[in-house]
Amino acid sequence: MPEYLIYFNQQWVGDHTEEWFRGRGPLAMAVVDEIKAAGAFVFAGGLEEEDGPVFSADATSGSLEFTDGPYVETKEFLGGLTVVDVADEDAARTWAGKIAEACGWPQEVRRFKPQPAR
Repeated sequence: MPEYLIYFNQQWVGDHTEEWFRGRGPLAMAVVDEIKAAGAFVFAGGLEEEDGPVFSADATSGSLEFTDGPYVETKEFLGGLTVVDVADEDAARTWAGKIAEACGWPQEVRRFKPQPAR
């Protein structure tokens, strides 16, 4: 079955009170639990906004270089993601919709390229 990435940029979240976020957490966890119960769960997680490490690895010059901070300056950055393994696009849409409703902000969906048989 194809795997789909459901994700959001942190800037899509918007400004909300701490109480609002606390109310959304259980809703989002309920959707993750539902995805797990359906056997479609691969991975889900939010990314550290300010305290976590951010660095780039680049080997395009022929030697590996690590650079602290984002590779390019951008106003948007990935805030969190969920990977689901589902039968088709309709199922991916269903999960993305449930996540968007639970979180209270938009989600974008992309299908992973099929992996060659091993």
